[in-house]
Amino acid sequence: MHSTVRAEVVPATVKLHQWCKQVTPRLPKVSLNECVLSKLAPSDGRSFKAIPLMTRDFPIDPHIKKVRRVLLIGGIHGDEKTATAVVFKWLAAMSKSGVQEFQWKVAPLVNPDGLLAAKSTRVNARGVDLNRNFPTPDWDKEALQYWAKKTKSDPRRFPGKKPISEPESKWIHDTIKSFQPDVIISVHAPFGVLDLDGPAQPPTRFGRLHFNRVGVYPGSLGNYSGMHQDIPVLTIELPHALVMPSPSEIARIWQDMQIWIRQHISARKN
Repeated sequence: MHSTVRAEVVPATVKLHQWCKQVTPRLPKVSLNECVLSKLAPSDGRSFKAIPLMTRDFPIDPHIKKVRRVLLIGGIHGDEKTATAVVFKWLAAMSKSGVQEFQWKVAPLVNPDGLLAAKSTRVNARGVDLNRNFPTPDWDKEALQYWAKKTKSDPRRFPGKKPISEPESKWIHDTIKSFQPDVIISVHAPFGVLDLDGPAQPPTRFGRLHFNRVGVYPGSLGNYSGMHQDIPVLTIELPHALVMPSPSEIARIWQDMQIWIRQHISARKN
């Protein structure tokens, strides 16, 4: 007789608890319990070190005929810790309100290896700035040249050897294709401004953050999606990478963001 060894299936709640135990000690103002209550689940994406890229999709109001799809991501730079922590606060707000006006896909930490490095890093585990790794036109010609000349080969801004060479940036790229968002919200720190790439009216302000263009770079998500895929990318640059905004400011940014989406983003792909 041949015995069959069955692979142990780890429940999603256990996976989330394990993930939260790794992540929350690195995040400001996010408790283990708050992380577990987020109800994030492993996506089909993994970091280079095989840490799952966790996401959550929210139910939408069935009475809304044209639903706007919103991809909300945080932590593309692992040392911008507030950029992940603030998304957890918004996840908690969405969980309390239940059914949503927009179809949200939320990924609060898309560079877990960078966050969990011995000293948190902007780049991923292979030393690549994920926000310079997207396949913009002429990437092969422009990205490495820009890195060498404009950043003086700053290792924190290395774009990689080829576009979407990293599992994390490839997952974002593939998720944009499959989810087809009407807008992408990407949370960063610490410039304390709002930026927009792509076909939409820019916001004046979210909370205390005012609109002020940061610039377009070869291989950036804003350049790739906003300028060349016609999917607006709204970048929220929080004022500090390690110090959280006040709860009232986090709530104001959240409310102003939703008003802007409602007024300036149309559901083009329904």
